[in-house]
Amino acid sequence: MNFFVNQNIVIHQLRVEGISNSSVLQIGSAGVIKPLSNLYNTGAYTEPAPEFESQQSQSEFSPYVPLAPPS
Repeated sequence: MNFFVNQNIVIHQLRVEGISNSSVLQIGSAGVIKPLSNLYNTGAYTEPAPEFESQQSQSEFSPYVPLAPPS
């Protein structure tokens, strides 16, 4: 049995509090999501990255990756 889904999704704001290597963020429908986890040290780093220090309070949250304004 086949299902065909047509969607029109408009996102005005998307806030993601945290994401890790094993996280899945899905918007809309997907036929099959196959788990895959790869961890590569492409920069030959020898120690963990320093902790991120936020310059803003949580009440003044703005996304680190700006989203395009709605057209």
